[in-house]
Amino acid sequence: MPHPAASASPVRSYTEWDPLEEVIVGVVDGACFPGWHLALPPVLPADQHERFRRMAGQPFPAEQVAAAAAELDEFAHILECEGVTVRRPEPIPQDRPYRTLDWTSTGMYAAMPRDSLLVVGDQIIECPMAWRSRYYETLAYRPLLKEYFHGGARWTAAPKPELTDEQFDQDWVESDPVRLVVTEFEPTFDAADFVRCGRDIFAQRSNVTNDFGIEWLRRQLGEDYRVHVIEFADAHPMHIDATLVPLAPGKLLINAERVPEVPRQFRDWDVLAAPEPVIPDSHPLYLTSKWINMNLLVLDEQRVVVERQDEPMIAAMKEFGFTPILCDFRNFNSFGGSFHCATLDVRRSGALESYF
Repeated sequence: MPHPAASASPVRSYTEWDPLEEVIVGVVDGACFPGWHLALPPVLPADQHERFRRMAGQPFPAEQVAAAAAELDEFAHILECEGVTVRRPEPIPQDRPYRTLDWTSTGMYAAMPRDSLLVVGDQIIECPMAWRSRYYETLAYRPLLKEYFHGGARWTAAPKPELTDEQFDQDWVESDPVRLVVTEFEPTFDAADFVRCGRDIFAQRSNVTNDFGIEWLRRQLGEDYRVHVIEFADAHPMHIDATLVPLAPGKLLINAERVPEVPRQFRDWDVLAAPEPVIPDSHPLYLTSKWINMNLLVLDEQRVVVERQDEPMIAAMKEFGFTPILCDFRNFNSFGGSFHCATLDVRRSGALESYF
């Protein structure tokens, strides 16, 4: 049964598709190239390695940050026009060095709340992220977390990882495509490696999410939820939401390159292979592949937010029975995410149900 406080909590979300009522939209203010570390090469585009190494701790180009910020503001405005309450985090300094007992780093941004925070029911969980540059990222959301807690939400923080060298495979090499850079030394995970379908939550192991982290979450959520681990054909796994995207009960969007076989739980669903992305080769993508075009935000079982220039995806969503809500977001895509990454659905109407 749902937690008894769930009905009164300002935080309540069980799926990726129930009608969206309140959402956090990230901010890109002060975005910096992350502090260089072994965890980055396994997931960065190969042509960006040298640039990230050279620019570690330095601001991203100001004109690109401004363009992405303008798109975020317009996205927030569109969501408000669609009847959704929009909240924003407080920008925090990203270029200021910080240190633990074992290492020093700088930050990156607070643009992707989907990565650092996980909402399951009336509980909002701070995730034990594996990148040292994201160690204090949730501080940008702390005023909102305190507000939600005082309003009745459950606020949980996973064990804060040490992120010492033991957490990372020091012998990792790109030529071994099935080798993950994170070890099982302590639990780490990003929220974006999980998608929620009511009582069933689907996870992937990745270069930021290990078995230890998945098991921690499984025990934290308890018997009301079933956490399933899925393996994909992805040589650089990090975040599930450009690979397997449940859009509504019985409707699934997949990356056919990474999902050669539909997971058994979804075999009775209608499955749509995402159209090939149309982002030009000339467009900079610092932290992601072009398949970020799959990173859609579902507002309810009819409406879905799609990048305005992605005509193949717009047509595919219409054919699949959805009404696309269009928003320019290609400048934001450069920073490693799209509509799902840039948001955290704090509250959706709907109850805890089983869909399988």
